Amino acid sequence: MSELIARRLKAARERASLTQAQLSEKLGFKDRQTLAAIEGGQRKLSAEELLRAMQIFSVDLEYFTDGFRLVGEGSFSWRAKNAAPGLLDKFETRAGRWIATYRNLGEGKDKPSSTLQARLPLTERNTFEEARAAAEALGTEWDLGEIPAQLLEKRVRERLRALVLYVDAPAGISGAACQLPGLNTILINRKEPEGRRHYDLAHETFHLLTWEQMPPEHTESDIPRGGKGKRVEQLADNFASALLMPERTLVPLWQARGDREIHGWLNETASKLLVTAVALKWRLVQLEWLGKADLPGIRDDRLTANGRPKKEQREPRLFSQEFAERLHQALSVGDLSVRRAASLLETTIEDLADLFRAYELTVPYDL
Repeated sequence: MSELIARRLKAARERASLTQAQLSEKLGFKDRQTLAAIEGGQRKLSAEELLRAMQIFSVDLEYFTDGFRLVGEGSFSWRAKNAAPGLLDKFETRAGRWIATYRNLGEGKDKPSSTLQARLPLTERNTFEEARAAAEALGTEWDLGEIPAQLLEKRVRERLRALVLYVDAPAGISGAACQLPGLNTILINRKEPEGRRHYDLAHETFHLLTWEQMPPEHTESDIPRGGKGKRVEQLADNFASALLMPERTLVPLWQARGDREIHGWLNETASKLLVTAVALKWRLVQLEWLGKADLPGIRDDRLTANGRPKKEQREPRLFSQEFAERLHQALSVGDLSVRRAASLLETTIEDLADLFRAYELTVPYDL
């Protein structure tokens, strides 16, 4: 516990932009060496000092002691458009609880993660063509098949040992990647159209594979097609496009098109690949199969934006199978109380029961 408190005290200090000397003065220490010893784990923070720290940073006791929070660890990168900063901050706190809950309930039970994390050999100096080539190569290495969207989530879980959670996010938030030692996570807004969800998953996969050499911004919004944006996000978009729509899959489909009307072909092919027809159009531009002269004749309002027709789409279940199973196990053996579980998920006990039923798990408590 003292190690956790020390780590979070340092995180609170850094978030408040205080030096060790400044916080030492506020805590009443004679010199900054005392605080340095606390943050370094050589000295414990007394109860009185902890109370003073709570007052200084205007936080509750759980901020320093609750292992079901992410404090001072984990970096998020959100895909959000027109989301109020305060709303995003609150949702990030909720997301941190979900991730910390999954991690804490698995402590001592998970297989040790490899110290060698999978990475793509790309930097901001690489070209868009090189990012697309890396995606094509990864698709082959991961054996994603002809329709990568069908297997990508499974491969992300297997190859990256990452947690993928489908969540109910506020309007304007598509998803996020969270880099956390031992448990990288991708969050996807399950209310988004199917094609968009797949694109977000591929985009965030790029960030997990390149975070060390190209750390993304905390908040990113969509780059308009043909527009300019952050170099990292442009590379991520090019990677995602080629990963979901590999040239090896598109070549025979394009060759078989013949003289078929372009809107119908784009809609049908996008539905097969589980992507949006607009994304497919721009992928063909990347491949130079469509040129500038072709674009005025293609109307986006005639293209499906949702992958398969909406009536054929099914909303993903909340969170994930592995998340529900871990929570179910913790409740079954008494590692977590029902009320505590509902509080962590910010849901009712009845809705928690519905979560287990959705994954065909028996409800481990009496309603």
